[in-house]
Amino acid sequence: MDNRKTRILTGITTSGTPHLGNYVGAIRPAIAASRADNAESFYFLADLHSLIKAQDPARTQRSTLEIAASWLACGLDPERVWFYRQSDIPEISELTWFLTCVAGKGILNRAHAYKAAVDKNRAEGEDDDAGVTAGLFMYPVLMGADILIFNADQVPVGRDQIQHIEMARDFGQRFNHIYGREYFTLPEALVDEEVATLSGLDGRKMSKSYNNTIPLFAPREQLKKLVFSMLTDSRAPGEPKETEGSPLFQLYKVFASAEETAAFARAYADGIGWGDAKQQVFEIVDREIAPLRERYEALMARPQDIEVILRDGAKRLRERYAMPFIAELREAVGLRDLSSASTIADSGEDAPVEAPVPTFKQYREADGKFYFKLMQGDRLLLTSIGFDSPRDAGRRVAAMKEGALEGNEDFRLADGVSSDEVNAALARFVAAQLEQN
Repeated sequence: MDNRKTRILTGITTSGTPHLGNYVGAIRPAIAASRADNAESFYFLADLHSLIKAQDPARTQRSTLEIAASWLACGLDPERVWFYRQSDIPEISELTWFLTCVAGKGILNRAHAYKAAVDKNRAEGEDDDAGVTAGLFMYPVLMGADILIFNADQVPVGRDQIQHIEMARDFGQRFNHIYGREYFTLPEALVDEEVATLSGLDGRKMSKSYNNTIPLFAPREQLKKLVFSMLTDSRAPGEPKETEGSPLFQLYKVFASAEETAAFARAYADGIGWGDAKQQVFEIVDREIAPLRERYEALMARPQDIEVILRDGAKRLRERYAMPFIAELREAVGLRDLSSASTIADSGEDAPVEAPVPTFKQYREADGKFYFKLMQGDRLLLTSIGFDSPRDAGRRVAAMKEGALEGNEDFRLADGVSSDEVNAALARFVAAQLEQN
């Protein structure tokens, strides 16, 4: 893994429609970062993750299309980066199981999402695991597989996601230790402290959970209507207004140049009316979003083109990285071609046990006759007929020790034993005698 570009991996949850907060806080900076020459960037649609919360097939499909179209419309270049759908890389699911078999349940018990669900159940007097699916509980393992399958070096996340990166490191480290080699690079969380966070229509953080968002590709008239509905105070035109804490000013700032922002701040100080301020905010946002909206609408009109892009990205990525790596990991854990079993070293607990050298035992029965039997360890292979003298029995044993299994008139095979098995035992006996000599 030396002498390679830094691998940066970003997961994109396929739930809901992107809004302006998603754009300025995640999409725009990620696409800017993807153009760096010193990085190899991986962007995937986390559709398997979305199934944890959504069991609406049509909505899952629609959301995946909308999210893919949004990133492409905003400038993500599938020729420059790896852009793929999580479910198109089956090796991720296989690695999830490998990691599940080394992941400590105690660590998963401490995952934020699971703990929050348990705390909620306790507060409501329910059983700890009421309504908690195994998917929610195992979410960190799947996320770990997303990261480790491509040995990502850095994963851009918010502070609330750092725990998941630490868990991915733990799973990778455990696997490396158990199987005796550094199979996995241990990823680092990449936290951007300068990431922009927008306020929504009601002044709280813009979030789908608050229902206060402005859809990224809302039609022009809807965008204007939503901007004009943003919360402001009661100060009249002519009264100076504070830029600090103003959702309207904040929205303007993330779309404007430094000079434009300074001019808008002076307008606030001069007492601009809220109607005029909202008109300026609408225009500055629409200036950037309008061409993106046009590309988005064109992509949404041709979903088959997006499907081709995603499948092509997954196919190339599997061939280059995922398939060879999972083959290496299968070998590591012992899921191997059985025809290679003979190459296993004959030592240690897992080495094949060599059959014991056969032995002959001579004895006299109560009928006065002399007998012999062939044993391999504790297993009886054959017994002889009775001989009148020990010399006769000894001669037959001597002949058999030379490897001669002649006829069956003076011995009988034990139940379940074939003549081929006895011949093999005799050959083993002869070889052992030669080694001793």
